[in-house]
This record gives sequence, C-alpha cells and structure tokens, in this order.
Amino acid sequence: MTDQPISRFDVPELGDLPDDIRDTILAVQEKSGFVPNVFLAFARRPDEFRAFFAFHNALMDKSDGLSKAEREMIVVATSATNHCLYCVVAHGAILRIRTKNPLIADQLATNPAKADLTDRERAIVEFALRVAGDSAAITDDDIRAMRDRGFTDDEIWDIGAITALFALSNRYANVTGMRPNDEFYGMAR
Repeated sequence: MTDQPISRFDVPELGDLPDDIRDTILAVQEKSGFVPNVFLAFARRPDEFRAFFAFHNALMDKSDGLSKAEREMIVVATSATNHCLYCVVAHGAILRIRTKNPLIADQLATNPAKADLTDRERAIVEFALRVAGDSAAITDDDIRAMRDRGFTDDEIWDIGAITALFALSNRYANVTGMRPNDEFYGMAR
C-alpha cells in the first residue's frame, strides 16, 4: 500500500462530512471492503458530490438497455482516450468483474481496435470513441447507422451520456491528481 496523497486538494475527514455523504461512503466501503478515492476526493464539495453521483448512478446502475459491462466498456475506452489513470484503473477493475474477463480492460485501454469484442460491443465502443474524440462531428447519419445496427434511441443516448459524464469525471480526476486505490489494480485478475 502507498502513502501517496489521493488528491492535490484537501480531503475531508469522514466525521466532518454531512450525514448523507458519510452514509454513502460507508455503504460503499462495506460493499467493496475499501473506500474508492473518488468518493473522498469529491466529498470536499458536498453539492458537487451529490450531483455527480446522482448522475453517475442514473446512467451506470440501469438494468435496461446497455448491460452494466457495456457501460463499463465505454468508461474504460473513453477514459483511456482522455488519459485518466484513475478511471481506467478503477473502472477497468469493475469491467473485469462484470465480464469475468481478466484481459478486456487492458485491451480496451491500450488498443480498442484489437480488443476481443462482439460486434455489438465494438459498435458501442467505436461510437463512444467518436463522441469522445469529436462530438461536434456526430451527424444524423451516425445516429441512423447505430439504429440500423439495432440500437435503441435510449441506448444511443446512454452511450453519449456516459461518454460525456466521464469526460467530466476524467478531467476532475486529472486536475486533482486523483490516485487510484491500490486495491483496484489486482481485482479480478
């Protein structure tokens, strides 16, 4: 374990946090066995913590449309494009758990074109990477092409929304110097 700081900014003590945020963090700790550093780093700004995790949960905890693994694939691939170490490592661990595949996260983070993906997964990742790289270039034809590949409007929306949320998250993590928890590196290997 490292004793490196988890952020370039002050991280509040658990006992100093509003009850709802402390309860959220303790619930995550109970479930995972540790507190992911993102929770502590964002806790310094309670209103932003609440808003971010409400949006995160609305997009990532759905059980309809995209699978939870497909959602994590978007996060890993686009976070790698955005050079976000925290999200690649943390969501790479979640992706390995969701897919029961110890290779997929590393493949997506280093070269998505060579990742072992189904046709559906490849379409999702390619579209997400287009959104991440140049969202202004997305046209009606791109949306039609996704529909023609069998994606619903809600699934296409979610690909864009997850990509957008993690563009925000990646930038927060990069500016704060957010350090991935050591525990993430070995999960589901």
